[in-house]
Amino acid sequence: MTGAAQGIGARYAAALAAAGAAVACCDVLDAEPVAARIRDAGGRAIALRVDVTSPESARTMAAATLDAFGRIDVLVNNAGLFANLAMKPFDQIDAAEWDRVMAVNVRGSFECAKAVAPQMRAQGYGKIVNIGSGTVFKGAPMLLHYVASKGAVTAMTRALARELGDAGIRVNTLSPGLTASENTLANPAWQGAVSANNIASRAIKREVTPEDLCGTLVYLASAESDFVTGQVIVVDGGSVMH
Repeated sequence: MTGAAQGIGARYAAALAAAGAAVACCDVLDAEPVAARIRDAGGRAIALRVDVTSPESARTMAAATLDAFGRIDVLVNNAGLFANLAMKPFDQIDAAEWDRVMAVNVRGSFECAKAVAPQMRAQGYGKIVNIGSGTVFKGAPMLLHYVASKGAVTAMTRALARELGDAGIRVNTLSPGLTASENTLANPAWQGAVSANNIASRAIKREVTPEDLCGTLVYLASAESDFVTGQVIVVDGGSVMH
């Protein structure tokens, strides 16, 4: 589970642990407090420092997880850049910022999938859950690098599902709507009219909470979804319907 040190990722990790998973809480930040809370609640968890843009770091993550738990059944590619990005016209996004978003959001998911695939192949079973975004289906403006990166994640999910299906590995995307997480609540850019317009566009007119996402994540990670692959599930209260 990448991006597990804070925000939605920490909630995902706790939900997976509550469902019975042994969780490797992975992040470029310190995820030990999240792992400790899981252990205090009776679950199994370790914390790993991981830079998802580094192939070596991703391979170390896979090896340490295998050493700790003996299997790698699920990869959740949650690490990503979003809440701290400034909304701006596309021609004001410089090349360095574009490349950083693509490196974390796209290549990070690629590196982590590549790192866990050998063990999942050996087991004949695995689940890869990529975290996308409802913005892909809206063509949301002012965040072209982010929306493009999540479009790439959606495409990668479909191609990987084809490539890995015969190995018993399922690959799906969970695409949240704008979620009231710690980071978005702390960023004034995501409050006011932006939040209100998102809520107004939904069939269920309230904010998305991290807890709204956890049930779908657990489903995609569990045996209940073993005949589901290559799919995108948008969890946003019905703003996007596809």
